[in-house]
Amino acid sequence: MLYLLDANAFIQAKNTYYPMDFCPAFWDWLDYENSTGDVASISEVAAELKKQEDELSRWVKGHRNDGRFFLPVDDRQTQMVYAEIANYVVQNYEEKHFAPFLSVADPWLIAKAKATNAILVTHEKLVPADSKKVKIPNICNDFGVQYINTFTLLRTLEARFILKPAA
Repeated sequence: MLYLLDANAFIQAKNTYYPMDFCPAFWDWLDYENSTGDVASISEVAAELKKQEDELSRWVKGHRNDGRFFLPVDDRQTQMVYAEIANYVVQNYEEKHFAPFLSVADPWLIAKAKATNAILVTHEKLVPADSKKVKIPNICNDFGVQYINTFTLLRTLEARFILKPAA
């Protein structure tokens, strides 16, 4: 099963649970799981993360642009699903709410997840159906895309970060 990570999965890991300076195992684990074909993200998420000019952006830039970790979205199926998502949010949300959503990686991530039958990994929360906000979980539900958070991903893939005392 392929799991596609949202930008906030990387950002929250870096800022809170798995900072790169004291939990490099998380970042190594992401690379390992990517090498097995289980974990990836998309090129648009990489583009968002590269803008910050921080340790995370350097980590992203350190991944070759070969489409292995950050998958391209220029395939026909992803493009078709993206168009469906864009049309849906334009028809169901006000412009001041759909415009920001369509200007970031989120709809592309959902489209790629649907096109590849992947599970999307995000820390966004489902909002009530009458909410004006466009949120990943709501659009995932509307398009039949499964989503989980990082902690569920770690448990599902049985991640283990073993203590190695500092020398």
